[in-house]
Amino acid sequence: MSDISPFPPTAPPPRRVASGLYLVATPIGNLRDMTLRALDVLAAADLVLAEDTRVTAKLLSAYGLKAKLERCDDHASPRAAEMAIERVREGAVVALVSDAGTPLVSDPGFVVARAVIAAGLPVHPIPGPSSLLAALCIAGLPADRVLFAGFLPTKSGARRTALEEVRTARQTLVFFESGPRLADSLADMAAVLGPRPAAVARELTKMYEECVRGSLADLAVDPRCQGPKGEIVIVVAPGEMEVASEADADAALAEAMTRLPPGEAAAEVSKALNLPRKPLYKRALEMQGR
Repeated sequence: MSDISPFPPTAPPPRRVASGLYLVATPIGNLRDMTLRALDVLAAADLVLAEDTRVTAKLLSAYGLKAKLERCDDHASPRAAEMAIERVREGAVVALVSDAGTPLVSDPGFVVARAVIAAGLPVHPIPGPSSLLAALCIAGLPADRVLFAGFLPTKSGARRTALEEVRTARQTLVFFESGPRLADSLADMAAVLGPRPAAVARELTKMYEECVRGSLADLAVDPRCQGPKGEIVIVVAPGEMEVASEADADAALAEAMTRLPPGEAAAEVSKALNLPRKPLYKRALEMQGR
């Protein structure tokens, strides 16, 4: 096996970093995942807005970089937004980073990005590490249509209510969760979403990276999912298409025909319940007594 070079032998030359706000993705665990473009932006930044300045200071130090740091957590976001707008208007390069991964994805920064956009100033994404995408890639579940639901509520009742809202979604579901709540969340998912295939990914890109796959019910009792450490992503397979009953179709037709003629009512119910239109139209005429 050949030795691994610390850098690519050749790389595209860096481009000049123009004034603007840059949303910079940072490693979620492995410092080697920092992109060359992200380093270019951080090296050129006149100001770096950070979720935690102590965490970002260590990141910059690892690459031999220095920058003026200002805090940008949930509480400091309004002030950080004002600062970003002022500096960009002056022609400065402002970078925004979270502690790990891509800013704004269940991390602070939305207030800043929205304010800079509203001010008509340039905002640029600097893509890179994302635990959401990393987990989705290794889950072994469909990735063509995805619904990212972020963190669920901490209480079981509210959590089940939130899960009911996505139960009929036809996309793969992705959630973030903490170790202490993982088993309870998986149990609630199994109760609401049913016996769907799922995957629990944790410590992505780190030394103890792990992906546990199985049904939601099996994962809920799996010893590896009982309060594990680290950042956790849960990926759940899409739900199966539910076929509406005749009673459901009749009820929907009856309601639609209070507003629409039979043909239009049948078309509306056909689209809503994913049923063929012709039988619905025939049934609508029967219900109307024709």
